[in-house]
Amino acid sequence: ERYERRRRWQAYGETPWPRDHIDDQNALGTAYGFSPSMNVGGLAMHWGGVTPRYSPEDFHVRSLYGVGDDWPISYEDLDPFYQEAEERIGISGEQGPPELDPRGKPFPMPALPLSYSLQQLKDWTAKAGIPMWSQPSAKNSVPYQGRGVCQRCDSCYPICPTGAKYSPDFTFDALVRDGRIALHTNTLVRRLHTDARGRITHATANATSGPERETEYRAKHFVLAAGFTWSPHLLLLSKSARYPDGLANRSGLVGKYLCGHRNVAAQIRLPLQIFPGINAQHSLVTKKFMRPGKLDKYLRHDLRVWESAYGSEPRLRDDKGEVLFGDAMLADWRTRAKAGVARVRGYYDVLPDKHSELTLDASAKNRWGDPMPNLQFRDAPESVALRGHSEDSLRALFREMARVGDGQVISNESSANDIGQEHPGGGCRMGSNPETSVVDGFGRAHDHENLVIAGAPTNVTASCCNGTLTFAALGLRAASALGASYQSAH
Repeated sequence: ERYERRRRWQAYGETPWPRDHIDDQNALGTAYGFSPSMNVGGLAMHWGGVTPRYSPEDFHVRSLYGVGDDWPISYEDLDPFYQEAEERIGISGEQGPPELDPRGKPFPMPALPLSYSLQQLKDWTAKAGIPMWSQPSAKNSVPYQGRGVCQRCDSCYPICPTGAKYSPDFTFDALVRDGRIALHTNTLVRRLHTDARGRITHATANATSGPERETEYRAKHFVLAAGFTWSPHLLLLSKSARYPDGLANRSGLVGKYLCGHRNVAAQIRLPLQIFPGINAQHSLVTKKFMRPGKLDKYLRHDLRVWESAYGSEPRLRDDKGEVLFGDAMLADWRTRAKAGVARVRGYYDVLPDKHSELTLDASAKNRWGDPMPNLQFRDAPESVALRGHSEDSLRALFREMARVGDGQVISNESSANDIGQEHPGGGCRMGSNPETSVVDGFGRAHDHENLVIAGAPTNVTASCCNGTLTFAALGLRAASALGASYQSAH
């Protein structure tokens, strides 16, 4: 089935997941990073599988650099849950220098092997004084959990045809098969309801196939794991006479402090033979610039390097605009093919603003009349002021890397003018003070003792790398605490 879905995507541009959303359930505003995907497993059903950890500094930016806000937990608190997430998902990786890439235990699988091209690029970055290593990935380098080895099909996003890349359906299918969970699919939870003590008593939901039929779900505890958009959206929708601003919102921060990051990228031509095409989605990574020590101006970023086919195709005009035909076109093509191209990119940390927010927008409603979310991403004033410094610093780094390799920067890109942010989270931020946060360090809502919010919404900041593994680790930490509360009660 996965092969057929991939074939139709390649042949016709057909989405491999045609039923993963509700037609009239969408977001408005500056929704970079938003997807209407509503299927079980969310965006990780069609992700790229990149799984770095945050760095220790991410949890203490206020204490270390005097900007942003600290998390109520540390990297050390999350380390065992990072490890558990890596083992449950199946992560292939190698540890970088321990001072840059701390971890308590090895990866469950060795790193994906580097292509010939990536090995050359790794040697080049080493000459520039930048230690790089294989990007951790949710793709099997050896057989793992009944799934085979990555075949380098290079269609990780949107679909892996072999199942070597992890997606949440592998977990849910196994749990359903073993009778450990029951999935109520094609069903949208629209409200949470409370009793006089503030405990959640039940949820009400509607089947998308029969919109008029309402279902009621009762439980001792409720776990809200609907991502950075739909989690705060449900809380805001669940307003009542007692909670006119929505649930878990005593602080007024539900939907606030949406967080993400931005990037600067470049293409660098190098006097190297690069043969792009084998596992071209895989990259090198370093955390050298995520752990910079003392700073005069706040700038933390990751750095990634890919092999690239940029500029290697035949063309009809040269760099001067002269028309090329026949032998001249072939000669130009051969000359450019003798050099290789590296794609480099750095995600830099952006501090979230309180008014980087999700609100309810009555101008758009679904079939049940619920107002849809409106997403407005905003950088904190400190990040706005530092944006020029951040962009210039990364471009200077790229130029220096090119110089060391006797190369040339041939293209620059930036997300500085994008109205959204990448790899977003937040909207139900965690903290120890109920007046300045929505949940505690375990995801438990300050206002409702039997409500747990899991994953991305609880982020305080978004680091400068992909957040999926961190979201999973936060969810596992929340689940562990909830499980422990059941054990202590019995």
